[in-house]
Amino acid sequence: MALQNGKRAAGGFIRDFQAFIFKGNVIDLAVAVIIGGAFGKIITSLIEDIITPVLLNPALKAANVEDLAKLQINGIKYGVFLAAVINFLVIAFVIFLVIRSFEVAKRKEQREEAVVEVKPDPQERLTLAVERLAEVMESK
Repeated sequence: MALQNGKRAAGGFIRDFQAFIFKGNVIDLAVAVIIGGAFGKIITSLIEDIITPVLLNPALKAANVEDLAKLQINGIKYGVFLAAVINFLVIAFVIFLVIRSFEVAKRKEQREEAVVEVKPDPQERLTLAVERLAEVMESK
């Protein structure tokens, strides 16, 4: 009897877990985390391999340092901090551009919907034109 209750409890647990996993929110969150991790690697490479050398090469050469992470004064690794700040700024800028492009597209779509709604029905336009023509004909 105790074994059957244990099987029922395990089966109920598994069903509950499956229901939880297959909810859209959990799947969406998992996809977002995976894509975010991949995007983070791209941003890190962009910063470390392209932006940092372009922006900081003169400063690094003046300090006789080949690697930004090796920039330090009295054991304070300000180069690592500087790289983290640049990383943050680039990520914030990219997110800003993505959000801004979505907002622009959304406004454009709203304008197009408004234009579509303003256009009267062709039959309605024809009726209005006939009524105006009749008014003109009656006034003469």
